[in-house]
Amino acid sequence: MILRSCKITQSLLAALLAVGGVTVGVNASAADKVTVQLKWLPQAQFAGYYVAQSKGYYKTEGLDVTIKPGGPDISPVQVIAGNGADVVVNWMPDALAAREAGVPLVNIAQVFNKSGLMLTCKKSSGIASPKDLKGKTLGVWYGGNEYPFLNWMAKLGYKTNADIKILKQGFNVDPLLQNQAACISTMIYNEYWQLVDAGIKESDLITFFYEKEGVASLEDGLYVLESKLKDPAFVARMGKFLKASFKGWNDAVKNPAEAARIVVAADMSGSATEQVQKRQMENVAKLITTAGTPKIGYLEPAAYERTVKVLLAAGSSPVIKKDPGKAAYSHVVWEAAAK
Repeated sequence: MILRSCKITQSLLAALLAVGGVTVGVNASAADKVTVQLKWLPQAQFAGYYVAQSKGYYKTEGLDVTIKPGGPDISPVQVIAGNGADVVVNWMPDALAAREAGVPLVNIAQVFNKSGLMLTCKKSSGIASPKDLKGKTLGVWYGGNEYPFLNWMAKLGYKTNADIKILKQGFNVDPLLQNQAACISTMIYNEYWQLVDAGIKESDLITFFYEKEGVASLEDGLYVLESKLKDPAFVARMGKFLKASFKGWNDAVKNPAEAARIVVAADMSGSATEQVQKRQMENVAKLITTAGTPKIGYLEPAAYERTVKVLLAAGSSPVIKKDPGKAAYSHVVWEAAAK
């Protein structure tokens, strides 16, 4: 039978496809698929998504979720700009810089409401306070992660590669271990502990939390393309994604050991260990103070405005040149998840 151009209802199409005993669920369409691009490799930093997938929370919401790991050569901004993902995990400085550059990202949820970024130094380098950073070589992550550091240096009045020397740090702790830098970039839940595991005593280290230095910006949030929010079906689908993801995050914060097992199972490289991932999850939990409350994932406008203010105040090289205003975030998906 040849079906010529005509309107076919879902019920009729289902009946036609069921002929001969073959049944196809027409509602299980591509609209139910969600692809999320992570900022880095599988680890407890993203435990909530892996837990939600492992425990069937996405499936319960009628979603088929694909979690794409990140890596040193993967830019979440480039992936979503190329339609390789529906939603990405990214830091707000990078997202707002991308928006100003022409990729209209919008924050739909802010899972981490505290920053885990810090500069970690060896005390033997003679550093006891920020004023001692002058004249030192400092390891800095780039690829969008350098913005908080540059903001801090501008606040201190230090000119990069004049008052301080920047070493473009790979995503490892080698520069400090090999004395190539006096300080390096670390996260409270990851690289700091790599230094400890490598044999450096905590008493021999000094850390400067960006949060305490007043230059912290919002980190792991969820971003989509602005145009997609005009589609009610997309908003509803992403609302279901948030609802299931928040449930996964609540479980991960409550039970770090379980989250660690799930993350390790998702790591195809086999490099992750439950002991390390459990410790990482315990520290990640410190950055999600809204876990277990109705406010989880809600982007507080005041926190957004603080981040924008920090990014605009980067001396002669601000991260963004103008305030993006309220268009850079939306609560519409979060509100759909809360229903």
